[in-house]
Amino acid sequence: MNYISPESKAFKKTLVALFLGSFIMFADLYCTQPVIAVIAAQFHVPPAAASLTLSAATGALAIFLLFVSFTSGMYDRKKVMALALVTSAFLSVVVGFIHYLPLLIAVRFIQGALLAGYPSIAMAYINEEFDKKVLGYVIGIYVSGNSLGGLAGRLIVGSLSDAFSWNVAIAILGVLNLVMCTLFILLLPKSKHFDAKRGSMRRTTAGFLENIESPALVFLYLIGFILMGSFVTVYNYFGIPLMEPPYNLSQTLVGFVFIIFLVGTFSSTWMGRLSDHTSRSGVIALCLIMMTCGLIITMSSFLILKIFGLAMFTFGFFGGHSVASSWVGILANRREKAQSSSLYLLFYYVGSSVVGPVGGLFLESFGWAGVVVSISVLSLIGLLLCAYVRRLVANGACHRFRHNHHMHHHQKVAGQHI
Repeated sequence: MNYISPESKAFKKTLVALFLGSFIMFADLYCTQPVIAVIAAQFHVPPAAASLTLSAATGALAIFLLFVSFTSGMYDRKKVMALALVTSAFLSVVVGFIHYLPLLIAVRFIQGALLAGYPSIAMAYINEEFDKKVLGYVIGIYVSGNSLGGLAGRLIVGSLSDAFSWNVAIAILGVLNLVMCTLFILLLPKSKHFDAKRGSMRRTTAGFLENIESPALVFLYLIGFILMGSFVTVYNYFGIPLMEPPYNLSQTLVGFVFIIFLVGTFSSTWMGRLSDHTSRSGVIALCLIMMTCGLIITMSSFLILKIFGLAMFTFGFFGGHSVASSWVGILANRREKAQSSSLYLLFYYVGSSVVGPVGGLFLESFGWAGVVVSISVLSLIGLLLCAYVRRLVANGACHRFRHNHHMHHHQKVAGQHI
């Protein structure tokens, strides 16, 4: 069927293209995070108001992923991804000329909405075009672009804003991303196993219902919710105890904590490859256990152990996300892969919006131990969900659901009811 395999000439350049696309997306998405304090000072607003430059983008991304889930089967995969990346990079350049906070927040909202056209389509492209034997490895490479893009965006903007203004720093990032967009377009092959069809709303809605009525898929969406919610919560508040006695670290030193993201580059690829040859549920369970153990280690009073614990937690997160997202594509109906990927990412980003603030309440009431306990409970729930998915897949529940769904449809046409 001409699927892309390690023996294919297109294998390496397709991997590079997907890595670049993931890098661009996350560099753009999180570019304002390292300069929130600077933005707050410039516009004379509290940091919470300045943080809207980030939450507006991530919120719009989550909202428009739902829209993408309904329209993903109607347009060419490569064109949609390229349009999302190019327009987002261009808006990063535009940010360099904005000196009015409400306009900046509006542009960031639009940027997040446009970026919704990339992640779920990219995962659908991977599931449709690559040999099934290497899906875990390929998704791992894609997710490693997430970690490096998020890290690079933060470090580039953070360091350049010291030499220039934060506007200029983000504009420079935008120019770099436009160059990488060109490489993305040149390297990524066109889809060979997808035909864009302007489907009816009835058929699209039926596909949507199929994706949310499948218990195995819904449990995987919830695992994504838990993974991202836990990750954002920990990174939102990990630096706060470090800036207090007995550590008294500066904001700059705490900022270097993001370098730990680099372990995610290795983790996502390694765990993805491992899942291709072993149990996917087992690998996700291992990642959740690593996250919990890492969190417990962060409760140590020794700084080096705290950092080690955070690294272990990060390793588990990126590995778990890599395997869970690839498993969604495998379990989904072939025609609805982009829609199922969109729903996974919708839950994923909603997790960051919901769990993050709740984690802050635990921090205020119980200190860092409250964050550790709350996220550990979430990880336990994730382990239970993972076990349910394994049981459902082993019993063929997904396939029976689809079979019963279609049988019910045909029997209704014949005037019968189940």
